[in-house]
Amino acid sequence: MTPPPTLPKSRQQLILAVLMLCSLLIWIENTVLSTTLETLADPVRGLGANPGQLQWATGSYTLAFATLMFTAGALGDRFGHRTVFSSGLVIFAGSSLWAAYASDAGQLIAARAAMGVGSALITPAMMAILIWTFTGPARAAAIGIFSTSAGVGMAAGPVLAGFLLDHFWWGSVFLINVPVAALALVGLAVLVPNFRSPTPRPLDPAGMLLSISGLVALAYGLIRAGQVAVWSRTDVWAPIVVGLILLAVFVLVELRVKVPSFDPRMFTQRTFGGGNMALGLLLFGVATITFYNAFYLQGALGFSPMKAGLANIPTAFGALAGAPLASRLVRHLPLRLVTVPALTVAALTMGGYGFLGLQTPLVWIEILLLIQGLSIGMVIGPVTAALISDLPLEQAGAGSAVTNTVRQTGSVIGIAVGGTIMSITYRRAIEPSLEGAPGPVQDQARVSAEQARHVATTVHRPTLAQAADNAFIHAMHVGAGWIAVIALLGAAVLLTTLPAAGKKKGPTPEPDYEEARSSV
Repeated sequence: MTPPPTLPKSRQQLILAVLMLCSLLIWIENTVLSTTLETLADPVRGLGANPGQLQWATGSYTLAFATLMFTAGALGDRFGHRTVFSSGLVIFAGSSLWAAYASDAGQLIAARAAMGVGSALITPAMMAILIWTFTGPARAAAIGIFSTSAGVGMAAGPVLAGFLLDHFWWGSVFLINVPVAALALVGLAVLVPNFRSPTPRPLDPAGMLLSISGLVALAYGLIRAGQVAVWSRTDVWAPIVVGLILLAVFVLVELRVKVPSFDPRMFTQRTFGGGNMALGLLLFGVATITFYNAFYLQGALGFSPMKAGLANIPTAFGALAGAPLASRLVRHLPLRLVTVPALTVAALTMGGYGFLGLQTPLVWIEILLLIQGLSIGMVIGPVTAALISDLPLEQAGAGSAVTNTVRQTGSVIGIAVGGTIMSITYRRAIEPSLEGAPGPVQDQARVSAEQARHVATTVHRPTLAQAADNAFIHAMHVGAGWIAVIALLGAAVLLTTLPAAGKKKGPTPEPDYEEARSSV
């Protein structure tokens, strides 16, 4: 079909600036909460949230993001990508305002889920508008520039959150989103045409409902297990079983749909299926170890939010360096030879948390985080690019939806399982130190190390605070061991599913206008 008229170069650059601003907003939001978790758990400075509530505050956002993103692209085709983008920004800004002034953990969880809805509408529209705006060599250059926003967001998010938490109340980390979203809305309205496809993809309400309800039920059961520590309870195993059944029905429904938003048939392709499974397992580990890291730095080590944010910068710098390094390596070496060792190292760095303690020098923590970010960056970008590029162009859109959904689902399950392991292990470790303490003190100390430290200060029992720190470190060590095993399983999957040698490829032709649209 005939492409739209080429926009003036100056307008293209302004559109790219708007898109980068929105991408930066999303990436910062993906990272600020990890710095805020310790404050939210504090009964005085935050909401006194227990570990299960903090798991939901993190997971509800990712859950909505994962299950709605593959529908958002179809909505953009039907109603226009600028319309969907603007709607996502309005939802994101409104829910950020709600989160900033949430009066309890339940409201925060609901607000975070709404923020995930907004992000899910924004993300596919960003890439669609980018592809429709730029053509030829300018498109590749624009995508390269646009991708830098991820690294900037990863580095800036924890530091920005630390600064705000050191000077304002915890809600400021969400309130900052509102003026940025308002500025982006103005830019969209003034600069961006309302691109849409003349052949819109069908919506998938059944798939969306089944995937959301299945993942919510599964995550609820896993998180509930950590709160009660008894898996035989009906409110633990029943949601897990129901969630697995709903997800199985979701797969069956998608197999029967002529044009599914999430195509399970693609997993029958050895490299695509194995690569996505490995990425899901890696993101499982990344989400969990990030969750642990927040409580280790600020809770156990007593770092201020700002110091904790600065301490996490090596992870972002490592990821920024790892992606281009791997891209250069895979031009000369098989993908398997680059990514399998990198994923193995990433798994070992996660297991390395099992050797961190209350007296570990900061320099060793920084080295661990730098290597971790570098190795993760060397896996995610090259594997994702290889999975999508190996698909026929007409399957690129469906493949992108599958890959994004699997990665976000891995994060959701990782937070649920990893947090539950930590909660159960912590309670068992703290129990011997609670003998002789009053009943209310025991109940509060069992909730989390944060609650134990608070009640220890209130009743003047410094030994209880020390016991809570030791119990947390033990729980982190146990959790880190399991995380490393799961991430190593991802490396094993890559080893067995990626081809041993790279395939020779001819020059890739420039996709036409309709093909470019289908890749979003």
